[in-house]
Amino acid sequence: MSGYSAHLDTFARDNLPPRDAWPVFKFDRPELDYPARLNCATELLDKTVAGGCADKPLFHTPHGYWTYGDLLEGANLVAKVLTEDFGLVPGNRVLIRAANNPMFVACWFGIAKAGGIVVATMPLLRSRELAAIMNKAQVGLALCDERLMEELQGAAALAPVCRRICAFNGSGQGRAAELERRMAAKSPDFANLDTAADDTVLIAFTSGTTGKPKGTMHFHRDVMAISDCFPRSILKPSADDIFIGSPPLAFTFGLGGLVTFPLRFGASAVLLEKAPPPLLAEAIARFKATVCVTAPTAYRAMLAHAADFDLSSLKQCVSAGEHLPKPTFEAWRKVTGIEIIDGIGTTEMLHIFISAAGADIRPGATGKPIPGYQAKVVDDDMNPLPPGEVGRLAVRGPTGCRYLADPRQRDYVVQGWNLTGDAYKMDTDGYFWFQARADDMIISAGYNISGPEVEQALMGHQAVLDCAVIAAPDPERGSIVKAFVIPKSGIQGTPALAKELQDAVKRTIAPYKYPRSIEFVSTLPRTETGKVQRFRLRELERAARASALAG
Repeated sequence: MSGYSAHLDTFARDNLPPRDAWPVFKFDRPELDYPARLNCATELLDKTVAGGCADKPLFHTPHGYWTYGDLLEGANLVAKVLTEDFGLVPGNRVLIRAANNPMFVACWFGIAKAGGIVVATMPLLRSRELAAIMNKAQVGLALCDERLMEELQGAAALAPVCRRICAFNGSGQGRAAELERRMAAKSPDFANLDTAADDTVLIAFTSGTTGKPKGTMHFHRDVMAISDCFPRSILKPSADDIFIGSPPLAFTFGLGGLVTFPLRFGASAVLLEKAPPPLLAEAIARFKATVCVTAPTAYRAMLAHAADFDLSSLKQCVSAGEHLPKPTFEAWRKVTGIEIIDGIGTTEMLHIFISAAGADIRPGATGKPIPGYQAKVVDDDMNPLPPGEVGRLAVRGPTGCRYLADPRQRDYVVQGWNLTGDAYKMDTDGYFWFQARADDMIISAGYNISGPEVEQALMGHQAVLDCAVIAAPDPERGSIVKAFVIPKSGIQGTPALAKELQDAVKRTIAPYKYPRSIEFVSTLPRTETGKVQRFRLRELERAARASALAG
């Protein structure tokens, strides 16, 4: 540890993995030489405002904009409410539930300023998923956009640890929500807590909420590290840049690309509460955005709208969340003249650690480890593999996996290296080439979807006897969730039943996780011990797809 913790609530410290299960951390670059006492809100926000950016626009929205000074004032007021009205103790976890808007960010930095720990959640999550997160992180207080209260209130009934929900972003009729009313009674000055650089500031949850969600614990210095690595070495942004994108701020991809990167370099960002490809393309044209961060699926879909909107303001485009197919790269370059910057990052690593830009881009390859990180391809015994051989991707650097009280830590971190769950090969020039996911996580349109979670939702339907879920190739989304379902005796597997099951899944878990394809079967391939052999289902799916393309 680099300094005495400022956390009086020691939950985070008490639930870190054992030190021998941590990855090896590398801080061998001068920009990563952080002091022992560090608060990321001070570094990213307060110091930037003090440097002369108070009146500069920071967040553009369809309804107006916030300046750097507006965010500082909003974050200070949130911090005051948290500490004076709600009695926040440093180290307490505070959940945020909202779409991408400035108040979300004000809440994020208000929590950090007060020494709390942010637990950010996506708007699409349902009550059961939210409750699992709240119970895992022992969240006692939640800040929620008033428009999204229903599911959170349902979650609170399942997670009695959450004793208080405070709404913000009032729905109108001249009425402010509770948080804004409390903020209006405060003075906009706040002395940020003197946190240790290695005090936890963020617990980011992976997408696989199967009742045992994985919370990844990140320190104040980790937030600074992602802001000083990828953007500094790959993007090289200027204060004139305008970032835009679709990732939710609860995804660490969105947190970096739309919040901490712009703040670190005095730039600005467009925050869109909804950003499907047509609206994203329209907003790029409207706000003259220069840097776009989104998933390959969105770039493919925006190609259909490229003639409708002026995208000429774009200078750089970043892709992450799923593998960037070479045809998408080439099609986007043909239409816009821009070579997409591919990258791989994980929630465990916080942000992108392999990428390439400009003349270093090799279409089809993810890239090379960015400055500050090391990567290699290894076999099952952690032996490095020679160029051209496929193995497991291992990486280390200034960020890394620290699961919240989770035995899976020793699966992800082996011999000091983070094993991302991806199969890669490296060429003789040191470029890394994605091959496949090494587990059953389904990546669809940039979202990570747990197959077992979808299976659990399907099994809750009275018509389902058994089921198995896999990733099926899809030209638009990369992969889709496909379910093989055995109906109960006497029930016919009809299109109407398939629609009923899809709707049931949407009501149970986040809608984007529903199976877009359902095939009714009489049996599932199993091992002698009764385990479903999903690899055989994947083989059947590939064979069926190849036959369809050939025929």
